[in-house]
Amino acid sequence: METRPAAYAVIIEQGKLLMTRWVPEDRAQSPLWSLPGGGMEPGEQADETALRETLEETGYSVAIEDILGVHAGHFPARNGLSDSTLPFCALRIVYRAHVVTGELRAEENGSSDSACWVPIAELDTLRYGTLIDEVASMMGFQNAAAWSREYQEFLADENARKI
Repeated sequence: METRPAAYAVIIEQGKLLMTRWVPEDRAQSPLWSLPGGGMEPGEQADETALRETLEETGYSVAIEDILGVHAGHFPARNGLSDSTLPFCALRIVYRAHVVTGELRAEENGSSDSACWVPIAELDTLRYGTLIDEVASMMGFQNAAAWSREYQEFLADENARKI
């Protein structure tokens, strides 16, 4: 089994989650929405990876708040994440972070082609990777769809109180 350590940033502002659209090298596979982040470079610490990847993929400089969790995603060989014929483990370190400076933009010549703020209430409308469900679980929800539904209910309650 091959292992790829990676780090990601969960950035939420005004009910929206900062997301990036990952485009597989194998163009036969469909793009998936994910979080800013990616693989660690040699000699790099996980928090440094999250900072670097977020800047590269979104244009934002961010500050790490704390670690949200760690997840090991296991994938079969040749699934588009690795050229190897061996099974693959994505060891993901996930941080909470907030934007310090910068302007939203898409990554150039990288593994993602878009970055945007997605309303949490609309997460269930996206085609996203397994990391999003794992992050929702780290935050106490069953999965991303449940996170989205609970946020929709929260918004409905807030709107009902305004009437």
